[in-house]
Amino acid sequence: MNGGAVHCYTGKNSAGGFGGISGQGISGSLPAADCKERRGDHRGLLRLFFQQGGVVRHAAALMGRFMEAQTTFAELPEKEQSEHMGLESGRCVDWMVDYICAHREPVKLLLCCAEGTSYEHFVHNMVEVEVEYTQRYMEVLRRLGRDIPVLDKSLCHIIASGMFNGIFEIVVHDMPRDQAMRDVDQLRAFYTAGWSKLMGE
Repeated sequence: MNGGAVHCYTGKNSAGGFGGISGQGISGSLPAADCKERRGDHRGLLRLFFQQGGVVRHAAALMGRFMEAQTTFAELPEKEQSEHMGLESGRCVDWMVDYICAHREPVKLLLCCAEGTSYEHFVHNMVEVEVEYTQRYMEVLRRLGRDIPVLDKSLCHIIASGMFNGIFEIVVHDMPRDQAMRDVDQLRAFYTAGWSKLMGE
């Protein structure tokens, strides 16, 4: 979003916008009849802008691909899961980076301006899914005889939250695609090493 077509703030801004989107940032994209909503419910305006900006479609695409990677791995035979560890998630993350870079503006809306909409907890929901499937995988390893230490759900949440928010920094800060791919690849290597340490590998 070079130039900042969408501006996200907290509260009312100097342009008369409410709830995180400035009047200047949206008035050129919405029909004139719809812009009157700026004088009323800012949440209604956010929902309208999300729909007209295609944010709903992009949120569904990102979450759908993420869930596909989780379920594909979980459905593998238990004895094969450790051999595939990181493969599905790596392909998913690469796809997400490509997708984000190809649809920067609506994804930035999703991540930065979702307060007051049903997508307000989009990243948090991803984190919760990641924690659930991580704990399932640790139980699989234990059933296979691996000595896996007990890791609190709260710790798993902190780790997953840091990883996902790190990945989404590429759109928050408008990183070029090559830099984004490089940074996220190194971020994944960092977290992989950390998980290996925690699991005693």
